[in-house]
Amino acid sequence: MILVTGATGLLGSHLLIQLTQQGHSCRALYRNEHKIKDVKALYFYYFPEDATDKWDSIHWVSCDLLNLMEVDEAMNNVDYVYHCAALVSFFKADFESCIQNNRVATANMVNYSLKHQIKKMCYVSSTAAIGVNTNGDTSEQKKWEPGNEVSGYSISKFLAEKEVWRGIEEGLNAVMINPCVIFGPGDWNSSSLAIFKAAKKGMPFYPPGANAIVDVRDVVNIMIQLMESPVSSDRFLCVGPNLRFHTLFSALCESLGKKAPKFTAPKFVALFYALINELLGHVTGKRAGVSIESVHSGYKSIRYTREKLDKTIPHSYYTLDETISNVIQGSRLITKNGLL
Repeated sequence: MILVTGATGLLGSHLLIQLTQQGHSCRALYRNEHKIKDVKALYFYYFPEDATDKWDSIHWVSCDLLNLMEVDEAMNNVDYVYHCAALVSFFKADFESCIQNNRVATANMVNYSLKHQIKKMCYVSSTAAIGVNTNGDTSEQKKWEPGNEVSGYSISKFLAEKEVWRGIEEGLNAVMINPCVIFGPGDWNSSSLAIFKAAKKGMPFYPPGANAIVDVRDVVNIMIQLMESPVSSDRFLCVGPNLRFHTLFSALCESLGKKAPKFTAPKFVALFYALINELLGHVTGKRAGVSIESVHSGYKSIRYTREKLDKTIPHSYYTLDETISNVIQGSRLITKNGLL
């Protein structure tokens, strides 16, 4: 039995698709029942002829990863664990929630994986848990360091990784993957896909920095190969193309029939706007749009290397155009909630 946490998220849902396509039975953990229908819609997008047969091999289980009794019960008779669940937020008001949902929830998954003697775990970390090399490509060897511009999300994922390393020291067979920004068909209100919604409206401004993106299909294929390999007690950056944000935003706008962005604002202007947005978020309780931490990220130029992963798991990655096309076509077919 394979257990997948965060099964209704972008990564978790695509992992289910790949696992069930290979004939595996999965126990899928969720917290929001309404999101299950979106995962089912994905099945009909990828498998229009036999979606129902593959869907029937999933056993959906409601589980709060902060509830020890529920986690213990969900882990019964489980052989392999893919821990994808996480809270991704760059709003300072969500710091404690990130700590709980990322570090504490991961500690619980590690503890009960040890208790139930699972065969192997794959933990989905993030590039946010790796340090930044300002003089060249960033690799897994770059030590994470705290700082004024380090996001609360980054802190929570770094601490979550430490829980997995602790579990490994206690006998857990585990491997970690550190993907960058993940793109795939899904909810355009979610964190990594919100950029598509912004591009659909038109984007006159762009941040001057650079980062990497990766196709969700690449990430799940790598995860499965790592789990089926003898590789253990290690972590791997999983990244696609390194891009200037202007290049990325221009490609998105062009694909959605909009003009490419032409202007970049001074960082102090962007930070002021982000401050106002965060203050409004405190009042309304809604976290959307730019934050102070996301502005800091947008003005950094980071390049990643996946040399270590390429030597371990050779894989042909999707191009930027292929990724964007899949996101747009898939999202148009799977949503009836006005996401586009």
